[in-house]
Amino acid sequence: MNTEKVTARRLTAEEVSELGLQDGIFVSAAMDGLPLDCYAPAFLTEPGKNFEGGSFAAKTIFGEEVHVLPGNAEESGVWVADKAGEEIEVLQSAGVLLNLALFVPGGNQEALDSLYTAAREAFGAGIVQRWSEEVAVVPDVKVDLFEEPAKARKNTSSQLRDRRALDIYPTRVRFLKPSEGWKFIVEPHKEVVDDTPTI
Repeated sequence: MNTEKVTARRLTAEEVSELGLQDGIFVSAAMDGLPLDCYAPAFLTEPGKNFEGGSFAAKTIFGEEVHVLPGNAEESGVWVADKAGEEIEVLQSAGVLLNLALFVPGGNQEALDSLYTAAREAFGAGIVQRWSEEVAVVPDVKVDLFEEPAKARKNTSSQLRDRRALDIYPTRVRFLKPSEGWKFIVEPHKEVVDDTPTI
């Protein structure tokens, strides 16, 4: 198991309630019911002041959501890096798992096999594996993608829209995530016509 010793101190519930989404913390590294006697780098899922009842939710960099009660001495608690603290074991990354959506023009099976073979040659046969494969025909149509506030007030102007991307294929939209507090609006693509008078 790849771990690193980090000097950190345990936070009280009051200190955790003052943390924001950008503050790096360490929480229990247990995953999928597998108990691990070490910690994992994490971030709160929402600002600490928003939690009630003393329980805080954090998401580790490995994608695990952990609920902690910092005031409970029997739990591992929430830790933050501090040179004046004590040493804890922090689980390190073994690598990055990439979930790829590949667009292959005129994608026949021969082209897909060539991509797979090239990736195995580049990174090693034991590294690149096909976990699942979904072959989807992509329509030759483009859409415009906008973002709007998720809870927009009625009768407000559409100026709140933020043009996120142009000329995007509909099948790619499902791999994107809107900004926090915003939602996606997908519309048929309209060419931008510049009707500024010219001399």
